[in-house]
Amino acid sequence: MSFHVTLIVVGRMKKKSSFLPLFDTYVERLTGKFSLIELEGHNQADELQKIKDKIDDQANLIVLDEKGKTLPSIELAQKSEHFQTRKNGTLQFVIGGADGLDDDLRQKADLVLSFGRMTWPHMLARVMLVEQIYRAQQILVNHPYHRE
Repeated sequence: MSFHVTLIVVGRMKKKSSFLPLFDTYVERLTGKFSLIELEGHNQADELQKIKDKIDDQANLIVLDEKGKTLPSIELAQKSEHFQTRKNGTLQFVIGGADGLDDDLRQKADLVLSFGRMTWPHMLARVMLVEQIYRAQQILVNHPYHRE
């Protein structure tokens, strides 16, 4: 199962970041189309506007937010598979800036997802997200990567 995924994030991963090789490893393993949109903003309002400008109303919007649902990987895979049949089949994931997202984005989202109540560095959250997208693909093709 291949996904068309767009990841919209605030901030840029530096070339010397220790997270970059791991992020790239999972991106290379993905099947389907993957796009990364990195945005810079001067403040939360600016960041939010830039995010909203990049959202495709025809895509399935999944935002990462501490107020979101925590899901087991299998359920994320099932939801991702379901999203493939809705709208244009594209999954747009959003990771906001340090000040988070607003109610407008959360309400617009098809899914508000959380990695738990702990705070994670943005660059690590990117790695965790792309790994979960890869894991979802593997679950859906019954590959043994995921173990229960």
